[in-house]
Amino acid sequence: MTSPAWFANAVLYQIYPQSFSDSNGDGIGDLNGVTDQLDYLAWLGVNTVWLNPCFVSPFRDAGYDISDYLAVAPRYGTSDDLVKLTDAARRRGIRILLDLVAGHTSDQHPWFLASANDPTDERYIWAEATTLPEGWVPSPGSRPGSYLRNWFDSQPALNFGYARMDPDEPWRQPVDADGPRANRAALREIMDHWLGFGVSGFRVDMAHTLVKDDPSKAETSRLWTDLRGWLDRAHPEAVLLAEWGYPEQSVSAGFHADFFLHSGGPTGGRAMRSLWHNRECLDSDTWDPVDCFFDAEGNGSPRLFYKTWKSAAAAVGPEHLCLPTSNHDFARLACGPRTAEQLPAAFAFQLTWPTLPAIYYGDEIGMRFIPGLPDTEGSVVGPRYNRAGSRTPMQWDDTRNAGFSTAPADALYLPLDPAADRPTVAAQRADTTSLLHRVRRLIALRTSTPELGPAGDVRVLHDGYPFTYLRGGNYLVAINPRREPASLPLALDGLDGAVPLETSGVTVREGALDADGFSYGVFALTGR
Repeated sequence: MTSPAWFANAVLYQIYPQSFSDSNGDGIGDLNGVTDQLDYLAWLGVNTVWLNPCFVSPFRDAGYDISDYLAVAPRYGTSDDLVKLTDAARRRGIRILLDLVAGHTSDQHPWFLASANDPTDERYIWAEATTLPEGWVPSPGSRPGSYLRNWFDSQPALNFGYARMDPDEPWRQPVDADGPRANRAALREIMDHWLGFGVSGFRVDMAHTLVKDDPSKAETSRLWTDLRGWLDRAHPEAVLLAEWGYPEQSVSAGFHADFFLHSGGPTGGRAMRSLWHNRECLDSDTWDPVDCFFDAEGNGSPRLFYKTWKSAAAAVGPEHLCLPTSNHDFARLACGPRTAEQLPAAFAFQLTWPTLPAIYYGDEIGMRFIPGLPDTEGSVVGPRYNRAGSRTPMQWDDTRNAGFSTAPADALYLPLDPAADRPTVAAQRADTTSLLHRVRRLIALRTSTPELGPAGDVRVLHDGYPFTYLRGGNYLVAINPRREPASLPLALDGLDGAVPLETSGVTVREGALDADGFSYGVFALTGR
């Protein structure tokens, strides 16, 4: 898989649209609000924006339950507003990606309402057996039996067939049955529709789950390979990003990049969680405890992440691996006991490591995960698992509602961070020592230095504290995310003449490197 030139060294920025910027004062962010903030994104230096779903929906799962794939939800604006956004973004060198929910619809979608009353309709997976495994929901219509859900009961699974037949489960259909064929054609229609409006591709939700009982993902991969072939002919500049977790499968299936996830993948998400996931904020009873490398106590290690990354990079190339700071489903970097002084080192790592970095809106100013919020549009998915804390309104300035909206405070999509010292874009833009300016400088350094992008090679010199590596043979990076300082004996040509490019608390001398607590350094080795 070869990425389009515009995406080859992308820096992504994820926007949760209902929480980013409200242009009409109704308390919910919208597309015109995103357009209003494009100058900020261009100033920051990102070139690719991924929007969470903005289609018509009853919003029982924050828009991941779609009732019309071909229309913008009125609360976000209109299709014309999306065209205005994509055009204005292109003029600033920014591409817009939409979120494609491929595996299920809302139970309010006309397809499902018809299927629930027509025993011959095969768009969804239905069974008439009285005893069924977990995950089946009784029919809400005149059709007898139950339907298979993907996540919530309100998200019936679209029928893309089963990879394996089972005589004990007669409802299973092959991937070339009428229902699966109709759904594959619908995916093509949906993508073609929005690509015609100027978007540049899609992040695909749960991309690996379409064909059921597909342990090797061979049939799911074949489905995406077929769609990728069509895209290459009809829209060759369009990209696909996968929520999958196995780059070896997804990239060979036609995706341009796969995300490192907090769950799933070959390590069950431990590789990502061992990096900077903070379990004190957002947890699942099924996740095993793992010490975090980017926590202050210094009990973690980058080794599991590095081993997992190395295997995937060897298989598909690091330019197809996407590393997020967080996202709408998981805790922000600034979570629990993690303080603002710990965040710059995390960004210094993310923006100098060979992957495609993805910044979740607000992480660049250190927005905090806010615990204890109400269940909002399906945000609660477990006793200690409320995703609302990562979805609060963007904090732009010190005006009313932090500049997010002119609506009354009780009309906002979610409450704001109530802390008096909550970070804002305006305050940090005025302070060149702020996290925001550091992130901007790191993005600019990465963009202007090919050796620091995904294509440059990496040589790990030390896999403890400080994590130290060489990029492109001439750029030295050291990351010390713990509270305690660290020193590293380092026999490296050119070290004594190293030129600091972006540093905070790291110094080099002949034969050694010294790192303060919560420090990072990027150096050019000019004498090599």
